[in-house]
Amino acid sequence: MRRVLMLIVAIVFSAPALAAGLSDPGGDSSVVGLRLMKEYRDNPDPHSVPVLIKGLSERQMFKEPESSGVYVGFLAGVLGANPKTARKLLAECLPLPFQDQWVLFRAVAYSRLPNWQELMRYLAKTLPERQTMADYYLSGKLPTLDDVQMEPAKPSTSVMNKVKRAFQYETYFGKKEKKNDRPRELTFATHPELIDTHWGIYFATGKEAALVRIVHLLPWSAERDDVDKLTIGNMAKFTLAANAAYDVKLLKALKRLQPELAEKVRPPLAEVIEAAETADTGRIRKEALAAVDELRKKGPGSKRDIATWGQVGQTVISMGCLGAAVAGQVQFGIPCVVGGAVSSATIRYLASPE
Repeated sequence: MRRVLMLIVAIVFSAPALAAGLSDPGGDSSVVGLRLMKEYRDNPDPHSVPVLIKGLSERQMFKEPESSGVYVGFLAGVLGANPKTARKLLAECLPLPFQDQWVLFRAVAYSRLPNWQELMRYLAKTLPERQTMADYYLSGKLPTLDDVQMEPAKPSTSVMNKVKRAFQYETYFGKKEKKNDRPRELTFATHPELIDTHWGIYFATGKEAALVRIVHLLPWSAERDDVDKLTIGNMAKFTLAANAAYDVKLLKALKRLQPELAEKVRPPLAEVIEAAETADTGRIRKEALAAVDELRKKGPGSKRDIATWGQVGQTVISMGCLGAAVAGQVQFGIPCVVGGAVSSATIRYLASPE
């Protein structure tokens, strides 16, 4: 199996026609690598993964971190599933150009390996130009997947808390916390490329835990006051339906999870399952377009000026399209932009009347 898969990857990435497609931001550049990832968990061969990573790097697939979440998640999943050979796999991924080395560091941080710090130090020693990135993860300035929350914590604004702070010594004389000393908050609301990251982990491992994180975003597909959360919720909804429509194992996993989930998650998940079983993902796309369009027109609580909505989500909306594309149904998916402004592309797509 290893030799066969390596041969397939080598042939695929040497084809001139495909190379042209991979370099085209509007083409199907991610489909081949994603399809290999989707098939991986049925016949896992970790030693073939470095070949894939190098091939993706050669085709500049890591150029934009916001659109590379699925690759990071896939490598993280492979490393996490192979703790004894993780270091060897990382070594086989090298050499990589400086601009792509970040993928290895983030994959290690997201791998959930018990010795991920040791692997991070190994990478820093091997790739000293990325020492700062390693230091940020080791110090906690950059978070791991275990630190991911749904959305940023909201500070309390109650009168009582304000009064308490007014009488606290630390408010006036305590040590001031520098902004750069705070860990960078990692949430689905602010980093929706995490949808793709968890798809990558699922493709690598088949573990339902990765699916659960995506499924828990489904209630946002009915959000009425926040266009970013509404878009993210619908990205999760669409990718789940589009992939499950062509992956019976995924469909069975979603059905198995349904009774165990919170009450608010079950109705949108039922819609996902129905759309997958009836091959009606187009309906979910149309409903998402209508919901976002309505919220853009009316604004949150019908109070926000419509003129502001053109700017909303420009820096925080990412694509859940990569998970859809790997099902081989790119024509149904949200258009991926490789090497472009992913968030802007999402806004334009959702705002499109077509």
